[in-house]
Amino acid sequence: MSNLNLGVIGNCAIASLVDRNGRHVWHGLGRLDGDPVFNALLGGNDPQGGFMEAVVAGATEIGRQRYLPNTAVLETVIDGAGGTMRIVDFAPRFRRFGRVFRPPMLVRRLEPVSGRPRVTIRMRPTFSYGALKPQITSGSNHVRFVSDAAVLRLTTDASVSYILHETEFALDQPLTIIVAADESITESPDSLYRTFLAETENYWHTWVRDLNIPFDFQAAVIRAAITLKLCSFEDTGAVLAALTTSIPEAAGTMRNWDYRFSWLRDSFFTVTALNRLSATRTMERFVRFIVNIVETGSSRGEADLIAPLFPIAPGTSTVEKLIDTLPGYRGYGPVRIGNAAVLQRQNDTYGSMVLTAAQMFWDERLPRHGDMELYRQLCVVGNEAHKAALTPDAGLWEYREREEVHTFSAAMCWAAQHRLGMIARRVGVDSEAREWLARAGVLRQEILQRATTTDGGWLSGTLDREMADASSLVLPEIGVLRSDDPRFLATLDMVSKRLMKNGFVVRYVEADDFGAPSNAFLLCTFWYIDALAGVGRRDEALELFNNVLAQRNHVGLLSEDLDPLTGELWGNYPQTYSQVGLILSAMRLSRSWEEGLWHAS
Repeated sequence: MSNLNLGVIGNCAIASLVDRNGRHVWHGLGRLDGDPVFNALLGGNDPQGGFMEAVVAGATEIGRQRYLPNTAVLETVIDGAGGTMRIVDFAPRFRRFGRVFRPPMLVRRLEPVSGRPRVTIRMRPTFSYGALKPQITSGSNHVRFVSDAAVLRLTTDASVSYILHETEFALDQPLTIIVAADESITESPDSLYRTFLAETENYWHTWVRDLNIPFDFQAAVIRAAITLKLCSFEDTGAVLAALTTSIPEAAGTMRNWDYRFSWLRDSFFTVTALNRLSATRTMERFVRFIVNIVETGSSRGEADLIAPLFPIAPGTSTVEKLIDTLPGYRGYGPVRIGNAAVLQRQNDTYGSMVLTAAQMFWDERLPRHGDMELYRQLCVVGNEAHKAALTPDAGLWEYREREEVHTFSAAMCWAAQHRLGMIARRVGVDSEAREWLARAGVLRQEILQRATTTDGGWLSGTLDREMADASSLVLPEIGVLRSDDPRFLATLDMVSKRLMKNGFVVRYVEADDFGAPSNAFLLCTFWYIDALAGVGRRDEALELFNNVLAQRNHVGLLSEDLDPLTGELWGNYPQTYSQVGLILSAMRLSRSWEEGLWHAS
């Protein structure tokens, strides 16, 4: 049965999810959002295709899996009746000829550790989301899997005949498998593996060495940072919400969406995390991706038409479709391609765009600084935020059948205007700065007045009526009010009473288009942890944070959602927002390096 105990390998061009027995169960052809030629993750309870694996005869226990320290190189060790096999999986990534080499290639190594394990290699890709089985051709050292639209090539120093016929054999020497585009590989697979592994390990060690990490929770933050990096598409700078589609938020629900897009909403929080990590190049590319969207919309006078989400590269449709060629995760369908949220009005995106672009006006590390031209483009966004602030939208939770005036959306529209006031001052137009800040001040007063409930004095998720919503926890983060404001303290109390389930926070409890949600949303739990720390309740925050860390899977990764009763992970995976939440909470809760090193008791 499928589960989210999966390791992730990748190189910011492609990625693959590998289960604890070494089976590749999800891999998009050619790029992160490509046609998943390995799709067994959505293949029901007993998929017969859509995977690559090396089965060890007589294996009775789940494999032992870990990352090589501070890398995206995955090791799986499996014990069988005849001996033990070690698998090493990675996607090459390293500097070459003055640029980063990141081919659409998966490299796999099979090594006997002890005895003579008997192994069966099974390579069963499918195309068009499981609809097409490939035609298979072979040569002396390769196998080609051919469809009308694409070709996948496996190059190896193993027996091609054994692979074609899925024949068991004794693994008595290391073997290498390279899965890539339909191009000949002239080097020996063994030599290529050794070179690429050494260079890839060195790349990741260097990247991690340059990170700014907290004194406490170092391993957790490093793993979250590497995973966040793996969810970025370097060619354009986009960061995906997750690498998968259609893993449901809970068992038996139709809440399953395609997350292989880049959301404007995520940008501010993601940039904040990358900035604090000092992952400057990844942050810079993502900021440029967002700014390009802003400039394109503003220059056309269409800022109001900027969608809340975008494909990671041009040419990909966002139109939501249901497909019937894959039964879904554990058989829970439907499987979706595209996301209908692209058509929604989500007013908080105006604030996300301005807050993300604001980095360019203050960050001296960036090669391009914010200037008067960019400010003028952002003014178009700010004017739309002014008009939209108190109008109904689908909200950050992307309700599909209703619109209301959501507090978070209104607050982000406030943030757009407030930050524009600061930017205007930065570029030397003080009169405009005063105008933006005056507008923002009036809006802030109205938001707080209409969001504060009469019974309890806490901040509702919608204006003019009570709605318990975890997004109210973020309001101090964006500056709408202080953490010690009585209205926010009352909100914290409300969340603990209404939205907390067994130590985890749900987004809301009110029924939506699909009924009442049952599982916790991990990002909301991190928001609550940050809020507790912000009001000085650090011990409580630390206890909850350690509880969340304990729910990570065996290699330290998180999905979007969690069953608060069983601790099982649900939702698309690995979830960028969850990694970001972990990083920011860890940095908030950690002791300083000075305190940890020199003042430890």
